[in-house]
Amino acid sequence: MSVTAPQGFEAAGVVAGLKSTGKPDVAVVVNRGPLKVGAAVFTSNRAKANPILWSEQAVKDGVVEAIVLNSGGANCFTGSFGFQTTHQTAEKAGELLDVSSGDILICSTGLIGTGDEVFRAKVVDGTGKAIAALTADGGEDASLAIMTTDSRPKRTVVQGDGWSIGGMAKGAGMLAPGLATMLVVITTDAVLTSAQADAHLRAATRVSFDRLDSDGCMSTNDQVTLMVSGASGITPDPAEFTAALREACTHLATQLQGDAEGASHDITIEVTGAASEEDAVEVGRSVARNNLFKAAIFGNDPNWGRVLAAIGTTDAAFDPYDVDVTMNGVRVCTQGGPDRPREEVDLTPRATHVGIDLKVGDAHATIWTNDLTHDYVHENSAYSS
Repeated sequence: MSVTAPQGFEAAGVVAGLKSTGKPDVAVVVNRGPLKVGAAVFTSNRAKANPILWSEQAVKDGVVEAIVLNSGGANCFTGSFGFQTTHQTAEKAGELLDVSSGDILICSTGLIGTGDEVFRAKVVDGTGKAIAALTADGGEDASLAIMTTDSRPKRTVVQGDGWSIGGMAKGAGMLAPGLATMLVVITTDAVLTSAQADAHLRAATRVSFDRLDSDGCMSTNDQVTLMVSGASGITPDPAEFTAALREACTHLATQLQGDAEGASHDITIEVTGAASEEDAVEVGRSVARNNLFKAAIFGNDPNWGRVLAAIGTTDAAFDPYDVDVTMNGVRVCTQGGPDRPREEVDLTPRATHVGIDLKVGDAHATIWTNDLTHDYVHENSAYSS
């Protein structure tokens, strides 16, 4: 049931007419628990959508009563009119839920520049419909309503010791980090303060959503929200909760990777032997964003030379002539030179592992990406106004 698996939450997903397909396009998640704690992380893109500008302010007091999400339009670069649309959506939800509009977060996803009068009317009306349809098992409907080019919904549930975490996510393109990627709502019935919720969320996103770099394109609408109901009455061990939240976020992130637009390979880039975690991330990301490497993987070509060329553009500490590279378990490069024959590497499976050993330290990091395919180019050339 994703976001409604933990106690104290209701959700709904309804058809408001934003999508030409007639599929659900407005979702609401409401916190009915004794606590109304919330935390969120946002895109670091300087070009921010109106819902992001609103939610960044609304979450500052650590109180979140509900979140309203729509697909079928990003409400980004729609001027002051678009910000007023976001404000009116929050006011509508606040009125119907009898709470402050300043405690309502808003998310939108879809085509940038979409957000005219028709959009406003449908989003506001859809908010009312969704609130009227709220149920304690509405998480699955909500996860369907936030999809755009996704081929399937992304959901997760992690059980703790008397408490639980639930989550839903959307995203299939523009998957690159900036504190968070795509739209994600996570709920928990554990007892947490707003400061704890914020710290746990940032710790979990740092090693999950921040490490997903599918196509190097950062969205204007990225938001990950954690809502805390406290309905279990249990205060979890901090280390246990962080581990559980990291598990939930990683599960959602890898689902997003597996549904990336047009991808035929899910690539795990594991960097070891780095001088620092920052170096490991920089090296992994340089490979994940290298189109020549991604095209080679699409062609089932274990072209390790493109890996070394990519990592050579970084400022990380290492000797390029003392680096090992493995692909799907076969060491194709050692000490910056050829090792096993390329013919030994099987890159036909969708799951692809690339190991990079920098041999200068003990730090490590993992980055998730995808290959560059004809289908990706076609899908994104067709996704326009």
